[in-house]
Amino acid sequence: MKDLPPLARMLQVIAVGTRVRIIHLLKGRALCVGALSARLDVTQGGVSQHLRILREAGLVVPEKRGYYVHYRLNNKALRQWRGAIDRLLEPQVIRRCSCSKKRQR
Repeated sequence: MKDLPPLARMLQVIAVGTRVRIIHLLKGRALCVGALSARLDVTQGGVSQHLRILREAGLVVPEKRGYYVHYRLNNKALRQWRGAIDRLLEPQVIRRCSCSKKRQR
């Protein structure tokens, strides 16, 4: 995945439903793997793999709390990703090309 252009890699990271659900669950609070696993009905190993991908992408940040690691969203990265996706989807001003002009005879 690392050899993809940055925007394509971003979209690939969030194209998986479980990762989108993890991001949704982490809005406003940090959760550990066990709590995410219970809420998602996914094994802790599966959640850990998704968190690894989200962490490598910079979207989540681990925080050690005693014996547990809690994960929270990286708001700075989220703003950057939102900006990149907004730029992709924002309408462009379409300029007329010469081929759209009627031919004169």
